[in-house]
Amino acid sequence: MQKLQELAAKNGPLCVGLDTDPSYIPPSILKEYSSPAQAVLAYNREIISRVQSAGSACCCKVQIAYYEAMGIEGMKAYSQTLRLVKDAGLVCISDIKRGDIANTAGAYAKAHFSGDFETDIITVNPYMGFETLNPFTEYCASQGKGIFVLLRTSNPGMADIEWQELKSGGRVMDKTGSELNRLAAQFAAQYTGQRCSPVGAVVGCTEEADARNIRDAYPDIFFLIPGYGAQGGAARIAATLLAKAGGTVNSSRGILCAWKKSSTCRQKEQDGTLTMDDLGDAAGAAAIAAKQELTAAVQELG
Repeated sequence: MQKLQELAAKNGPLCVGLDTDPSYIPPSILKEYSSPAQAVLAYNREIISRVQSAGSACCCKVQIAYYEAMGIEGMKAYSQTLRLVKDAGLVCISDIKRGDIANTAGAYAKAHFSGDFETDIITVNPYMGFETLNPFTEYCASQGKGIFVLLRTSNPGMADIEWQELKSGGRVMDKTGSELNRLAAQFAAQYTGQRCSPVGAVVGCTEEADARNIRDAYPDIFFLIPGYGAQGGAARIAATLLAKAGGTVNSSRGILCAWKKSSTCRQKEQDGTLTMDDLGDAAGAAAIAAKQELTAAVQELG
């Protein structure tokens, strides 16, 4: 997580979401590849290349579900995408949202912190109990990995659980946040050279009302901030959440589907001359624009 914090300071806070569904690729280009998974991998390669050369993002978030949906070929593309991100010098976040008990949690940790699907940071779901985090935090301590724990997600349904009041006082998300603060303090005490806790939080930027309160409540926690762009989250909300320990702001469809808003790409699609290179150019330009918008929002907030 410390590396991600440093890269966010250097490259800006943008996280490029590679939630690459084959439907985001025009049929005329999709048919040029032997399988949808190969087309997805080619598109990811184009995007990563442009982000690397422009220095427009600090990391990529790869949502595993889109690759699982394509079967074995999809999981091969997933593994290769993780490698492309790391080879580009970016931090790789695997959005897997695992959460289970005992040996099963240990198997998930091993699967995603080593071997074919090894990544830098994963997302985890704490709702089977905080003990389920232990197998993952062991890798944080021993191998420098990181986890983002669901705290306040960007979907409207988060109120069904995360905002529910507890008899003991506070909300479910407050209880989760207290555990994250405890873990941050524990890591700070054990590893004095660690400037950023390896245990971060997922905090969506779709709710403005309590953004400042959440940022102030967890000053030492680095945030993964979804909801920006296509989900309606504003840059000004993201900027509030980027204060103190900082964070990274994810944009997926806004980058993956940027070609649909490009007049040049639309004209080429009509002419039958649209290429994967064109899609990559549109995605790369969208990443630069997102970085500029987020940077301006942070500067305006002061």
